[in-house]
Amino acid sequence: MTKLSVIMPVYNERETILEIIGEIKKARLGNTEKEIVIVDDFSTDGTREILKKIKEKGIKILYHHKNMGKGYAIRTALKNITGDIVIIQDADLEYDPQEYGKLIEPIIRGESAVVYGSRNLVKNEYSTLSFFLGGKAVTVIANLLYNTKITDEPTCYKVFKSEIFKKINLKCKRFEFCPEITAKVSKLGYKIKEIPISYHPRDKKQGKKIKWRDGIEAVWTLIKYRFKD
Repeated sequence: MTKLSVIMPVYNERETILEIIGEIKKARLGNTEKEIVIVDDFSTDGTREILKKIKEKGIKILYHHKNMGKGYAIRTALKNITGDIVIIQDADLEYDPQEYGKLIEPIIRGESAVVYGSRNLVKNEYSTLSFFLGGKAVTVIANLLYNTKITDEPTCYKVFKSEIFKKINLKCKRFEFCPEITAKVSKLGYKIKEIPISYHPRDKKQGKKIKWRDGIEAVWTLIKYRFKD
């Protein structure tokens, strides 16, 4: 039986953490099992105290002793997954776990080893125009540098065969996880298949953490790994 590992880095998501866990648990995957691997990146808003009360089979919760960043949290989780397929899930409610099924299907059928959920293949809202255009710019640069043909490089929903994900030597600490993994799987020759997904953006008042400088770092990361491992 196939098993899906859901990696969820968490930092100060008190308002949404229980709801998103509930949505992941409800996700219909047919005969596919799932586990949730949560890494709390030293939350200070009460999220950590909420997580410590969760004692459920199929949910692993790990804790950083200081704030290390989203990328580092993903690296921590990766060492603790047991599934055949792995997906990245943010701890807010921007992305819908009910779409896991269609995202993992190409991997289960053997059509692709890497799948991205694209917000740009269907009509979706966006949080701000600058955020939307920044994502478009990063995507264009990724396509130019790595000869890919994707439409949404910075999407959260990135899905991999676990054996492939585990062999990538990740060095990311913050939001540069996305461009680093895109660069490295592309350089290994894996074609990224995209599946349309829905998107429900939140703004800074609601806790959105990515900033304009993260876009600059994304571009630099794509350029850097074009010429180094």
